[in-house]
This record gives sequence, C-alpha cells and structure tokens, in this order.
Amino acid sequence: MDDSPVEEGAGAVTPETSHADWLARARSSLRDADPVLARLIDERPDFDPRAWLTELPAMDLFGALLFQVTGQQLSVAATRRTLARIEGLFGGRLPTPAELLDVEPAALREAGLSWRKITTLRDLAQRFTEGRLDATTLSGLPDHEILAQLTAIPGIGPWTVQGALIVALGREDVVLPGDLALRRAVETGYRLDHLPSQDEVLAIAERWRPYRSLATSYLFSATFEPDHRR
Repeated sequence: MDDSPVEEGAGAVTPETSHADWLARARSSLRDADPVLARLIDERPDFDPRAWLTELPAMDLFGALLFQVTGQQLSVAATRRTLARIEGLFGGRLPTPAELLDVEPAALREAGLSWRKITTLRDLAQRFTEGRLDATTLSGLPDHEILAQLTAIPGIGPWTVQGALIVALGREDVVLPGDLALRRAVETGYRLDHLPSQDEVLAIAERWRPYRSLATSYLFSATFEPDHRR
C-alpha cells in the first residue's frame, strides 16, 4: 500500500467526496434495480439523504436507542417534543447511561416517557454501565448480531434497533418493514391498492440491496416531503 500523502487539490479524498462517490454508486444501483426508485431519484437530483440527521441532536448508540424508544408509538413531532424535555434534564443534551440511571424515574415520567419506556431505558442503561453491553463492541458487529443482542431487552424490538443502526452507525442496508410510515410510503410510491404487509415490504426491498437505507430515504421523501420533487 502507498502511504504517501495526497496533496490537497490534487485529487485528495475527503469525507464529502467519499460520500458523493458512494451516493452516485448507490443511486446508480437503485436506479438499475427498480423503476419506481429510478423515477424518485430522477425527480430529486439534489436530494441529500443525510439532511434529516442534521435536525437531530448528536447521538451515540445509546442516545440513538433512547431516541428510538422514546419514539415508539409516537408521531415525529411528539417524539421531538419529548426528546427536548429529556435533554432539558441534562443540560441540553442526551444523557449517558450512568446519567440516566442517576435521575429520578419520576423526572423522566414528567418529561413525557411512559413507565414502560422508562423501565426499558433503565434496563438498557444498566446493561451499558455494567459492561454487559459495550457500544464499541456492538458497533463492530454485523446488523443481525446487533439486532439479536438488543432485542433480548424487554421493550426493544426490531424497529427500535433498526432505527438506531441508521442514526448512530450509518448502516447502509437497513429496512424497517414494521414501520407504518414506510408501509404507507411503499403503498404510495408503488401505487398499491392496499397497505402492504411487512412481508410484502421485505419482498419489494430485496431488489434494493445493498442500499436499502437509501431507498427508504427516497420513499420517505417522496411521500412525506413532496415539495422536494423536481
């Protein structure tokens, strides 16, 4: 391997150019694999699949799981309101596992979390603080192994983990078949006459591999942000 430095301005690879190259490859793959996605991609030449992440607070894996648990059965707006109140308990940021355990559960209840979600989050935080779960170790595992370890915790299902894989770890091939919003987006994008089942979503999503996360972003944009159309 050539370890000599690349001079700036002489073809240096930066995170942004690397992302641009990846995005070009991913768009080309999805366009070739699926005519519906080809249409959505062509309608949105300037679409940035990372833009929505800038609207969220900085999150490590624990923070992303907290975000996902908070959002269970809630609208996006309600989730963000609750998350803001939780941040208010910790100086305007999301807590570490130890900090969450130190705060009174009643304070989390007042912030808008249900007692069930509080129990789940305290269990999760306890596992992190005791070392039964380790963020660095988890981050190095394939998606299915992370899913298996985290869904062993009562109150954490596949939807919660899959969202955290996208938000915290930037995993590229994640699909959330149980997400009602995605099912509606598939119904709209593919012009179905019914709300697809989880199995139907998974069957359609097979053609998106290995870029199912990006395909999902385009479907969400088309359905819930139609003003982005060109």
